[in-house]
Amino acid sequence: MHYMETKLWNKAMELAELACKSATGLPSEEKYGIRLQITRPAVSVASNIAEGWTRESKNERRQFLAVAHGSLSELHTQLLLCGRLDWLPSGSLARQMGLIDELSRMLTTLCRRSRPT
Repeated sequence: MHYMETKLWNKAMELAELACKSATGLPSEEKYGIRLQITRPAVSVASNIAEGWTRESKNERRQFLAVAHGSLSELHTQLLLCGRLDWLPSGSLARQMGLIDELSRMLTTLCRRSRPT
């Protein structure tokens, strides 16, 4: 199966799209601050899923999925901070938080399944 056909990658792409769009609503003085801190891990989640999916060894695949999971946690933290600072309305964050939760569960399951027995 190609990574573009997976539910995991497609949800990660949806999250990246939402995060990048919402980051444009941040204060202009944050253009190179937290805005960059949001878009970078958002893109990294989908990118690392794609790269890991194409790796031949299970160890490499698991490593890229772990990096994607780390980027997901980083994005979650940045969005939580923006919500606390009232830089992004909670309504715009709801779908992103739901996707983060879902992706985290999916990545955890995939990483557990690919562990050596």
